Amino acid sequence: MNAKRPIIPVRLGFEETTVRVPFDAIMPLREITAAVRKSVKYGQIAASIAEVGIIEPPALARDAEDPERFHLLDGHLRVEILRERGETEVVCLIAIDDEAFTYNKRISRMATIQEHRMILNAVKKGVSEERLARALNVNIQNIRMKRNLLVGICPEVADLLRDKHVPLNVFTELRFLKPIRQIEAAQAMITMNRYSIAYAKSLVAATPTDQLVEGKERRQRGLSEEQIATMQRESENLDRELKHIEQGYGSDHLDLVLATGYVSTLLGNAPIVRYLARHHADILAEFQKIADLQKAA
Repeated sequence: MNAKRPIIPVRLGFEETTVRVPFDAIMPLREITAAVRKSVKYGQIAASIAEVGIIEPPALARDAEDPERFHLLDGHLRVEILRERGETEVVCLIAIDDEAFTYNKRISRMATIQEHRMILNAVKKGVSEERLARALNVNIQNIRMKRNLLVGICPEVADLLRDKHVPLNVFTELRFLKPIRQIEAAQAMITMNRYSIAYAKSLVAATPTDQLVEGKERRQRGLSEEQIATMQRESENLDRELKHIEQGYGSDHLDLVLATGYVSTLLGNAPIVRYLARHHADILAEFQKIADLQKAA
């Protein structure tokens, strides 16, 4: 007869109910600069809040000395935008003090293909393109480009780039390639960790004519046969150099993973975050940059 397994209680990462917190009681961990306020991301969040309100509440941790004051762990832009709109308080999630919760690691920045799928689902559920454009602070043409993002893109490439932040026009360039060459180009971008439009155009320009979609040869106008051959040779040389670098990459990458993992563990401990925020704000800011780099990777 099998013995019953003991029930292991699950510790909550946050208090069971949200709390409406006055802005005066919230202590941010970093300052929102003028450059950030002018950024596209800031404008998109502001437009989203104006259109549909706060979707994800900011995350706070109670101060150890004064439980009526809070450290802002996640949601700096949302809080600042609400403050600018004249709000005086915001509904928040309150982290439990002794819970080792890696706040930065839990934040998922939406990749290009993920955003495409979100837009398709929203349209399928009846949300108009006009409302999506207002919520994302973009023009209607941008929404349509994202909706049709994967038209002409082979499924293997969509899978390779599913969690990457790729400019929309890169997919326009990839459509000029046949499926096999699309896969090679996507793998090259991942290996180089380069997703710029300029790099995508160089890959297309270095592609032999027989690997281009029929009728797309016009992309190579302005390049002579000799120039195309030179680009192909340089691309092959680059591949060889990459393989040579990869031989010593493993040990360096392991050291980096261990270091960033340790920093992420520190940021996952609420008391340590509060201590750094009070006594070493500059160090905390650098640690957060390291954690952000780990997420981007």
